[in-house]
Amino acid sequence: MSVRILPDYLINQIAAGEVVENGASVVKELVENALDAGANQIIVDIVDGGRTLINVVDNGSGMSRDDLKNCIMRHATSKLPDDNLMNINFMGFRGEALPSIASVSDMAIDTCNGTDENGWHMDCNTGEIRPSDWQSGTRIRVQNLFAKTPARLKFLRSDRVETMAVLDVIKRLGMARNDVGFVLNNKWRFEKDQPLIDRIVAVMGDDVRGRMRTVSAESGAMKLTGYISEPTLRRASSVDQFLFVNGRPVKDKVLVGALRAAYMDVMHAREFPLCALYLTLPSANVDVNVSPTKNDVHFLEPSHVRAFIIKALREVLAQNMVDCAPAVQSQNFENKISFDNAPIVTPHLRPVSMAPMVHSPNAVQNPFAQKLMSDFGAINEMRVAHIQNNIDDIFDNMPLGRVIGQIANKYILSATADSLVVVDQHAAHERITYEKLRTHTIKSQPLLTPIVVRLRAEDVVAVLSIADDLRESGLHIDSFGDDAVAIFEKPADWDMDWASALHAIADEVRAYGHSSGLQEKLHLKLANYACHHSVRAGQKLNMEQMNALLRDIEKTEHGGECNHGRPVYKFIPITQIDGWFERV
Repeated sequence: MSVRILPDYLINQIAAGEVVENGASVVKELVENALDAGANQIIVDIVDGGRTLINVVDNGSGMSRDDLKNCIMRHATSKLPDDNLMNINFMGFRGEALPSIASVSDMAIDTCNGTDENGWHMDCNTGEIRPSDWQSGTRIRVQNLFAKTPARLKFLRSDRVETMAVLDVIKRLGMARNDVGFVLNNKWRFEKDQPLIDRIVAVMGDDVRGRMRTVSAESGAMKLTGYISEPTLRRASSVDQFLFVNGRPVKDKVLVGALRAAYMDVMHAREFPLCALYLTLPSANVDVNVSPTKNDVHFLEPSHVRAFIIKALREVLAQNMVDCAPAVQSQNFENKISFDNAPIVTPHLRPVSMAPMVHSPNAVQNPFAQKLMSDFGAINEMRVAHIQNNIDDIFDNMPLGRVIGQIANKYILSATADSLVVVDQHAAHERITYEKLRTHTIKSQPLLTPIVVRLRAEDVVAVLSIADDLRESGLHIDSFGDDAVAIFEKPADWDMDWASALHAIADEVRAYGHSSGLQEKLHLKLANYACHHSVRAGQKLNMEQMNALLRDIEKTEHGGECNHGRPVYKFIPITQIDGWFERV
């Protein structure tokens, strides 16, 4: 069979197989084009999940007649003026979307650039262009998606599922550009110039209001901004994770891995935090020309990017719901509890209600002596009462207040100056135990006989490149020839299939430039230990133990939540209690 050059229509249909998967992918390409054209208002209408109709209208710059003619030609684009693929500042650039969409549907375009005397209409099936009364911006109308490639129709899902996929595209692009207004089917609407936090609430739901934490960090030319959820706010999937690189929505594994690592100590591995994170870095340090969908990117220094993001997010997460640590560090109990300033009670001021001294048969019966002993008892009890009040005042001003009791042997009840506080005693002690374990140096166990693991040469190089990181987790390895590594020390009391572990670590390093697998396993081990060696629900505690637990959790990192992400304490404002009893 001889080699032949494929016709353009077939080339476009092949390209469409990569670019056009469903109605959502069509909407994504068309809306990105509208954004690149400077639009700040985009209206999308779909019928039957995009199968029957996709209509996208924008108020962007529009096109001239010549640009309209060229826009459906393969690899025709206005977005690479200097032919530099490493300096891409537009959403699209490949010049594949419009010809690919036109090759699998019936597409028509109306446009006007504002300088021509009239607008223009093009039937993309015939290529015919004629004047129209379209006045500004562009409208692209896509009908009968995959009518020209019927085999693709059977891979489309239900209309409802396809509509939800389109909505997800609008959400992600809407989160990328909160300065732009979006409307879908006149039902879902994002207002133009909407504050980012308001758009986050509109996209993620009302339950996030007041529970998102601001992120703002810089390292050299890199900058990270946005919002992440407090650890007690989580989802069962990654549906509310929005990640952007230089304004482009991405689903990058380096970013996802960094997000997961940042929450490792405060959220269960099967749960997902919410986020809207915007990473900005020089265009030369990231390659967006990885796939036709442009969802993936390659970083020049992925390990550096990952470390920067983890550090930035952990610093935000360390700011607990109550900023406990500074308050505790500023307190000096011995100095605050002043014995010298206790009131001196003179005999004639002795309260008449003071409890009498215990009578003894051998007690002195002299009236003067009796009065002296009685006055001394009053003075002593008043000084003790003053000291106790002093302690209570200090505890009242502590972040978690003064213990007043225990409920159902599960919860500690305490009071601050303006709130009632309910503390989960198991969650509190679990966090304290976990942090103490985590901050101690991990003990390594030397092996009498090193464990030799055979690997491919490239895997040996990959694993050894992070040998120092593995050493911090208690695993000491070194090369053992060109195709093996030897394990000389392992984390104490920790047995596992090290060959499988090192193969998995090598795969991660080669793919992402790093590996968090061993660290995640260590985290799980410590978390399980902390859970099973902490105060249990149902365990009765005395006042001293409960106050000590509160003081410890106040100065513990991530004290607001246990290492599974559950809340440790809840505040009930006195004003709310007043409302219950209609005292407002």
